[in-house]
Amino acid sequence: MTGEMRAVIKPTAGPGAAMTRVPIPGVGPRDVLVKVKATAICGTDIHIYNWDPWSQSRIHPPRVFGHEFCGEVVEVGPQVRSTAPGDFVSAETHITCGVCFHCRTGKGHICQNVQIIGVDRDGCFAEYVVVPEENVWKVAPDVPIEIAAIHDPLGNAVHTVFSADVAAATVAIVGVGPIGLCAIPIARMAGATRVFVADVNECRLDLARKLGADLVINSRREDPVRAMTEATDGMGVDVVLEMSGHPDGIRQGLAALRKGGQMSLLGLPSRPVEIDLADGVIFKGATLKGISGREMFATWYKVAALLRAGLDVSPVITHRFPLDEFEQAMELARSGNCGKIVLFP
Repeated sequence: MTGEMRAVIKPTAGPGAAMTRVPIPGVGPRDVLVKVKATAICGTDIHIYNWDPWSQSRIHPPRVFGHEFCGEVVEVGPQVRSTAPGDFVSAETHITCGVCFHCRTGKGHICQNVQIIGVDRDGCFAEYVVVPEENVWKVAPDVPIEIAAIHDPLGNAVHTVFSADVAAATVAIVGVGPIGLCAIPIARMAGATRVFVADVNECRLDLARKLGADLVINSRREDPVRAMTEATDGMGVDVVLEMSGHPDGIRQGLAALRKGGQMSLLGLPSRPVEIDLADGVIFKGATLKGISGREMFATWYKVAALLRAGLDVSPVITHRFPLDEFEQAMELARSGNCGKIVLFP
């Protein structure tokens, strides 16, 4: 397909973004071209929009950004075998090399040479996006496009929840941005007996209540460690899912964790974090596990299975905008007074 399309790009090194027209991306021999039906804003996109130190070290403008999407396949390369025009798809946005140690030992999600759609190559805040066939994920036709568009962060939530033994366990989620919110019903379906959440944003704490959290703590008004310890008769929680990346959240999660418990860390700190290794981890016999992206493609099959079984994360999606109104959408996302924001080209 030839011609031009509308796209949101990071035009130059600096804050902000611009809507412009760019060429429709070309399709390589093993690529597919997807007409984007819906795309969602991620925290990474906010970092790029703000042009923070991480973005400055990673992004090379001009770049079409955005990496959460769903759409319809409209063109395929000559070597594509299992995907056809008309397929309803999302995509794994980590493009792996396939030959490094991690890829060859079944851990492609931590590929040494990974490229990320919308970060290292052009993304999906556009009318069309190109992805390798091996990254395409076919979505059941009865899945709403808004849910299909957030398969990427939903996969992060599934990966994080299933990284620990949450069955018959008390689970604390520290930081309930969209991924933390999705983790609430996932933990329930995985067998958690009680789900506690802590955050400082009342809008998102209200959403956590709607999604079924048993104990909702505003960490600015109440000590989450004390509240969780009291709720577990002094023992502490079995599993902590750290989704905030904030130093205080990480330290509070460790303090609330029971002896022998596991803490899975998905949130990304913006700077090095000091923690009490002696009392918080070593003497406690705790397990800390870092979570990166999604396990390819085991997590994707779990996402599909959970959706078939009735997983409902629709309350997480709070706002919808045309792609043309991306600036208003980005400002709302920056404020934090929302759940997931979906854009429609």
